[in-house]
Amino acid sequence: MNGMNVQPAEGKAERQRLWGVAAGIGAMTAIVAISNFLVQFPVHARLGPVNLADLLTWAAFTYPVAFLVTDLVNRQFGPAAARRVVYAGFALAVALSVWLASFRIAIASGTAFLVAQLLDVFIFHRLRRKAWWLPPLVSSFIGSLVDTFVFFSLAFAAAFSFIGPNDDFAIGMAPLLGILGVEAPRWVSWALGDLAVKILMALVLLAPYGALRKALDHWLAARTAETVAH
Repeated sequence: MNGMNVQPAEGKAERQRLWGVAAGIGAMTAIVAISNFLVQFPVHARLGPVNLADLLTWAAFTYPVAFLVTDLVNRQFGPAAARRVVYAGFALAVALSVWLASFRIAIASGTAFLVAQLLDVFIFHRLRRKAWWLPPLVSSFIGSLVDTFVFFSLAFAAAFSFIGPNDDFAIGMAPLLGILGVEAPRWVSWALGDLAVKILMALVLLAPYGALRKALDHWLAARTAETVAH
């Protein structure tokens, strides 16, 4: 009897993995698409003397959810499944960027997404046996740091003009963050503002990560019990 149940149980587990990958790809597709749309809209607000519209778009608040999706798939179905989700997101990120922006932005966006997300998968997997909050927090923080550095450097730094023409406004000098006495290329202030939001979102998203991981644990346990019963 036990031998007869091995094959159906393995088949059910594989179907659950495929379901997890499909759901992750669907969620990643939505996040990338929404972020590419919201990047057109600056955040019209002020934080003390700082004009956020000069530093941020609303995409800075939605894009970090991509790390949440990757981490949930990684935890429930393993790093191989998470990498499949990342590759699908990478393809979409490049396609949308080519359609909506320049070749240089497309290269920067795709490269940053792929490198940061794969690094997130690696770090999360290495820390997966630690306290529940540590893997998503550390992997998202480091992934966000790498994502910001790679994207803004490739997209705007004068050193990477071989990818595409420089944006004269982005490389123009201005007070750092629009308020400090030190001057830097505008893209540096954009990168710092973007990174600050990503770090904030990494903390905020711990709550939905904790809730969703428990919900998925219960769902998978129920499905496993159902398989054993049959």
